[in-house]
Amino acid sequence: MFAVVSDIHSNIEALSVVLADIEKRGIKTIYCLGDVVGYGPNPKECLDLIIEKTKWCILGNHDYAVFYEPTNFNYGAEQASFWSREVLETEEEKQPRDKRWSFLGELPMRRTLKSKLGTKAATIDFVHASPRRPINEYIFPDDVYTNPMKVRLLFERVKHICFVGHTHMPGVFLDEPDFYLPAELGNVYPILEDEKAIINIGSVGQPRDKDNRASYAYADNNEIHFVRLEYDYKATMKKILAIDRLDNFHAERLQNGR
Repeated sequence: MFAVVSDIHSNIEALSVVLADIEKRGIKTIYCLGDVVGYGPNPKECLDLIIEKTKWCILGNHDYAVFYEPTNFNYGAEQASFWSREVLETEEEKQPRDKRWSFLGELPMRRTLKSKLGTKAATIDFVHASPRRPINEYIFPDDVYTNPMKVRLLFERVKHICFVGHTHMPGVFLDEPDFYLPAELGNVYPILEDEKAIINIGSVGQPRDKDNRASYAYADNNEIHFVRLEYDYKATMKKILAIDRLDNFHAERLQNGR
């Protein structure tokens, strides 16, 4: 049994609610798909919690942007990256400052587990974006209709199950190709030994599927469960609006989940 979180984006209110729910379910192992930072007002606090609570984390494009350089970012995302970097750099205490930078600098681009989910043998890949370009390729639900060849090529890189984030839109891609929203699956996807799936777990800190609740997933036996949780998004909005360097849009979008 394990939980998977992604795209926290410096939203400590959302992350705290998700971690509390995971603990309440008795789940001891948590994996993170990256983008711990970016957009939001609490990069230090979110990094500290992810370092403390997760077994491991992989590199997201916003983590890359803060540690290295933002690439192909819009102005607001770019400025949020520069602001987050300054917050981390100006930490006065050496030990937590070095720990956070070491964490970001050592994040791998992918992880793979071979295990059993219940009675099912499973090879499970974890990337931030896609199995082909793990940091920054978007896989949108519409791709199954508008670009089915792209989806088929992505599935050539998938042995069995691949968890992704990045688009902030939860759901399950199959290699027909097809896409299912969590609601269409009753919020549960059963792992099949002979079926490949790319599973987007959605975003903890900045949902974009018109549902402003925090999103994550957990595996129990041979099933992947999608979870949505309400959190105090107004508190996060207020903090973003109070920081001149952060675009107001990053606050406003939290209200509508967009």
